[in-house]
Amino acid sequence: MTAVVLALVFAGTAAVASAGRDGGSTAPRTPTADSADAGFARDMAVHHQQAVEMSFIVRDSTDDEEVRRLAYDIANTQANQRGMLLGWLDMWGLPKVESGREPMAWMSMDKTMDHGDGMDMGSMAHGDAGHQVHDGSLMPGMATKTELDQLGAARGKAAEILYLQLMTDHHKGGVAMAQGCVQLCAPGTEKDLAGGMVAAQQSEMNLMADLLAARGAKPRTG
Repeated sequence: MTAVVLALVFAGTAAVASAGRDGGSTAPRTPTADSADAGFARDMAVHHQQAVEMSFIVRDSTDDEEVRRLAYDIANTQANQRGMLLGWLDMWGLPKVESGREPMAWMSMDKTMDHGDGMDMGSMAHGDAGHQVHDGSLMPGMATKTELDQLGAARGKAAEILYLQLMTDHHKGGVAMAQGCVQLCAPGTEKDLAGGMVAAQQSEMNLMADLLAARGAKPRTG
């Protein structure tokens, strides 16, 4: 699945570059700073950065090849995707960070939209769907600074279980955000990338559930 997503990413990059050279009516429009396209690029880049960080932490905390391989795949995939998201912001001439704008505010552009699990997009954007910004956890699914410290201190099986639980939560938040882009972003490469993220991260969540079960544990949330 990782290879499929990366293939989509690189194919999408070529499509964007080609569209820019061809010009004319087929050239993609440039998103505005307050668009869903720009908001998703900024927020998912932040979200991905933490996944990369957690994956590198656990690779130094366990010798288990299954977990280390998963961590490598996640770090590699999400680092590449993060580079694309930030590259698009550069190409659009938009800032990578916007002060005064709450994380995921772009998801409230249509508060009636549902991301597929019965959760209101506007509610998620404004933090009233069970998540409040705290201790470094800026968006749903993100680990807190305390949890990152706990992961860094854990070793062996304990580190594997905590990583799999934290990353499962992280993927759930990422899938919800990617679903938001699928529904709100303009048709094109970024929307296609978001759809690929949904499929890949759902597949990885299934794998992580199996890895947790093999260790006598389960995800922290249903």
